[in-house]
Amino acid sequence: MIKVLIADKNFLSRIGLEFLVGELKGFELVPTVCGDKHDLISQLQLSKPNLLITDFSSLGIDIEELKTIIKKFPKIKFLVITEMLTKNNLNKVLQSGITSYLLKDCDKTEILEAVNSTIKGEKFICGKIVSYLTAEKEIVPTNSFIKSLGCDGMSVTDREIDIIRGIAEGLSNKLIADKLKLSTHTVNTHRKNIMSKLGVNNTAGVVMFAVKNQLLETNFNLFE
Repeated sequence: MIKVLIADKNFLSRIGLEFLVGELKGFELVPTVCGDKHDLISQLQLSKPNLLITDFSSLGIDIEELKTIIKKFPKIKFLVITEMLTKNNLNKVLQSGITSYLLKDCDKTEILEAVNSTIKGEKFICGKIVSYLTAEKEIVPTNSFIKSLGCDGMSVTDREIDIIRGIAEGLSNKLIADKLKLSTHTVNTHRKNIMSKLGVNNTAGVVMFAVKNQLLETNFNLFE
């Protein structure tokens, strides 16, 4: 059985997530957390869940504390679900070591897809977050532009991220294949899937995604 811990101070969010996870076969809910950082750490140590679904901010946990908790429990996969944050904070959360990230307004289908992807070790990010991060300017989270964005999620595996980095570095399919010890055909297939997921039709679009989401080492931060 896959053990799932839900940690969220908001009653409706917590009950709703419990209901959704309870519908999944092969998943077992452990006692939920609605207290603070210490309650969460205690329950993680006691229950040893495979997956934590949390709105860490509702528990009074800041992003640095989240990073500490993730490092303390490296075997647990983290699916974070929060309200929309600023670009800078979204970027920090994505770099904290979490596996997946959704927003509170994501629907049932997307949440279940995120749960299944996350437990398999795939990164799953709400499409609204991706669109917000790749927008040209900083936008207030309550802006009508944010509300108009699509929320369809995007699942990106660690292997796809490796290939995105390779594309952004200007490597050919063959060089990426050699570097990752894959066949050229496999890399080409991944490349097509990546472009479809990102909604781009050329290398420039993949490079822009990589730079804006800091998949490449640069000497500046686009979101500060």
